[in-house]
Amino acid sequence: MSPLQQDRVDATISPDGTLGVLSQHEVQNILGSSEEQGELHELFRRCALAVLNTGTDVDDSRAVLEHYHDFDIIPQQRDWGIQFGLQNAPADAFVDGELIHGIREHLFAVVRDIHSAHETRHSTYFDHAEGESSGITNAVFHILRRATIFDRHDHSGLVVCWGGHSIGREEYSYTKEVGYQLGLRNLNICTGCGPGAMKGPRKGATFGHAKQRNREGRYIGLTEPGIIAAEPPNPIVSNLVVLPDIEKRLEAFVRTGHAFILFPGGPGSAEELLYLLGILLHPENRDIPFPLILTGPESSHDYFERLNTFVGKTLGYEAQQRYKIILNDPIAVARTVTRGVQEVSEYRKQSGDAYFFNWQLHIDLLFQHPFHVTHESMAALNLHKDQDHHLLAANLRKAFSGIVAGNVREEGICSVEKHGPYQLSGDADLMAPLGELLQEFVDQHRMKLPTHTYTPCYEIVK
Repeated sequence: MSPLQQDRVDATISPDGTLGVLSQHEVQNILGSSEEQGELHELFRRCALAVLNTGTDVDDSRAVLEHYHDFDIIPQQRDWGIQFGLQNAPADAFVDGELIHGIREHLFAVVRDIHSAHETRHSTYFDHAEGESSGITNAVFHILRRATIFDRHDHSGLVVCWGGHSIGREEYSYTKEVGYQLGLRNLNICTGCGPGAMKGPRKGATFGHAKQRNREGRYIGLTEPGIIAAEPPNPIVSNLVVLPDIEKRLEAFVRTGHAFILFPGGPGSAEELLYLLGILLHPENRDIPFPLILTGPESSHDYFERLNTFVGKTLGYEAQQRYKIILNDPIAVARTVTRGVQEVSEYRKQSGDAYFFNWQLHIDLLFQHPFHVTHESMAALNLHKDQDHHLLAANLRKAFSGIVAGNVREEGICSVEKHGPYQLSGDADLMAPLGELLQEFVDQHRMKLPTHTYTPCYEIVK
């Protein structure tokens, strides 16, 4: 039986907060021009459905969209602003006829962020030109600020937790224990929005914060339209932000976080690690403190050994020195994170950088421009060793990004069904460890939630 529910509800909802009262100009910006309305409406529809579908154990965005093909969200202009009519919405989003408050917040966070993304895309202030990195960073900052992510008076550390949505019970329990230890130290959590390693640390931190009577704990969730349907926001997310694309989402993580934890995962986690290592390997970032810990239970030993071997064979010893592996010791992880956050705080104070946003970190345009996954772009990736390590990391990151797209994103799934698996080729001493790591993900059921037999969306060309 499908975990997707059958019951449907119609409703009309009105925003509150910053969207409660809008000018006519703001309403028109949200609605978009006549040429844009179709595209914006479909984007609203997909993201709204993902939020309303919170709690289902499905990581196939196409399956969600097909199941709720009759769902729609209709914007209705009013004198005071805007409201939305929901048609055939998932019934579990409602209690006794009322939309659950947390889901309501997330729904209007989607409206806010799609509007912010539209604004940054059309404003000359946010220069997205080929040679300009600062304009993209300013756009990321603008979206995060509008989402009230920043508080210059809050000096509690923000810990970014990455890891797979498809992990086993033991690994999930471990992520909760780490989150609990972080919460006891009054550290806040920032992850993606889905299940598994994105839910566990938050769940643990809520207990740690409660033990410390900390009512200001934050559980930030950063996502993007291409993946939100496959990984809808879990209920613990207190601040939801929908970035325009995966690259801006990743930049938002690295600019706002003070320490980073990578739990066991699949291709998405490998993508995040490679993105981060590519940035840290750039010569301009060599001296910037950046705590990065890879951790899991003892049973994850082989996983991290394989991942560490892959990094060593592809990016070298220097890349391996940018992280620390700690197994089966949540307290040691939390203490290491706490020391790392203190070092970051002291460094930013001495250098004059903002505590809540890492302006000094250099991010090359190669890490900022969206990678459009197609069979042609995947086949054309430069997977050769005759390039700087930070550039190789960028290209390897794109390979994993393509595999994520082929696994869970509607466009990727459809493309692979139509044209066959993505073809990856390059130097033999790169492709061999890449193939071994990917096979490890397959064997350990880390590619997708184990509801169906996994068919690889990629092929290593020898």
